[in-house]
Amino acid sequence: MTGIPLIIVFALAIVLMILMISRWRIHPFISIMLVSLGLGLIGGIPLVNSEDAAGETIPGIATVIGEGFSGTFTSIGIVIIFGALIGLVLEKTGGAFQIADALVRVIGKKRPVLAMELMGWIVSIPVFCDSGFVILNPIRRALARRTAASSVAMTVALSAGLYTAHVFIPPTPGPIAAANTLGIGDNLLIVIGLGMLVSIPALIVAYFYANYIGKKVDSSEDEDVLDDGELENLYEELRGSYGRLPSVTASLAPIVVPIIAMAIGSIGSVLEWSGLFGDFVGFMGTPIIALALGLALAVAVLAGVGRAKEFYDITEETLKVVGPILFITAAGGVLGKVIANTDLVDFVQENATTFASVGLFFPFIVSAILKTAQGSSTVALVTTAGIVAPLLPALGLESPVQIALAVMAIAAGAMTVSHANDSYFWVVTNFGGMTPQQGYRTQTVVTLLMGVTSIIFIWILGLFLI
Repeated sequence: MTGIPLIIVFALAIVLMILMISRWRIHPFISIMLVSLGLGLIGGIPLVNSEDAAGETIPGIATVIGEGFSGTFTSIGIVIIFGALIGLVLEKTGGAFQIADALVRVIGKKRPVLAMELMGWIVSIPVFCDSGFVILNPIRRALARRTAASSVAMTVALSAGLYTAHVFIPPTPGPIAAANTLGIGDNLLIVIGLGMLVSIPALIVAYFYANYIGKKVDSSEDEDVLDDGELENLYEELRGSYGRLPSVTASLAPIVVPIIAMAIGSIGSVLEWSGLFGDFVGFMGTPIIALALGLALAVAVLAGVGRAKEFYDITEETLKVVGPILFITAAGGVLGKVIANTDLVDFVQENATTFASVGLFFPFIVSAILKTAQGSSTVALVTTAGIVAPLLPALGLESPVQIALAVMAIAAGAMTVSHANDSYFWVVTNFGGMTPQQGYRTQTVVTLLMGVTSIIFIWILGLFLI
């Protein structure tokens, strides 16, 4: 099957996948694998390996699925595990709390809403946004009371900061997986840099909306008045629950050092450093080694607070958390491999002018549809990357920077929008003392504004970089 009929089948396959995940509650891994199998067979991939007239091997559907699955694990599995381990160690030791508390001390009392937003943004670089909100919520409540700021404004700002880093900035699994699927897994520094840049307009629009909606909506917390003494006791109880806390410097090191290592590695590559020093810099700058260095520093933090024996349990918990993500990521790799082996790519390339005119908006729209339909930002990132990867040349996205922009476009779609089928929506509304209706006015609207603002900014960047 080729041409328009194959495009129609492709669109129906995506709709079917969304229905399987969101309405029929079939796990994303199974849904993506089944759709990949069906699309491959309908798209003309043979049942078994065969040869064409020139004697070249045409892979069968089982081979294509196996290559897509194993290829993803080979290149990205360790990176995701290391990144998640760093985040969980910082969460368990109170390192994330220390980073947040330091930021509050710097700007908290003068600009509490901004403090909460930046706090969430920094903490969510290594920590999942759901966990980050739970960790930082007591600080949010205490700071809101101390400064008489709107509880709702503080909730929206914290949620937005966490969510922005979660979708845009590695080492969170979603952007790492998307970058790898699109072929720039060894250029994570570009993704990190662009992620930080694209975060700026998203954070700005969220900050202004948080202040606006905070004047319109009252949460149950605004009725639950605690005096300063009670708030201080709650804060100290949270601090005491961690036991001995690491220093702020030690807490930041597992995040900052890998970024520096990758930056120096990139500089060495550009300047073509050679010899033993050049090899060493290149080695330390590869994502796996850089994150391994960050993990070693995280383990040092764990040992420094006298909890080294907990590393086994933390590793076990991390593997349980990232296991589903790894398998969904691998399934996304399978979908991409299947698409690449059908005639869909040839059709898109033949109509490259039309698809290139859509450019970065194509991955954004696909990702936003998947996010809104099934709820998970990570699933939207991974699945969209698998769909888009074979089509990058036709979209005019071929250099590492251009592909990194495609990752950003996918990430912007993956935050558009958070509503009732998203677990994070319920974390924010419940811990923020809001009703579901208030959640739609706050969390859902702010994620819509952030996503649309981000893709417009990404498109503008594309005018200069593409």
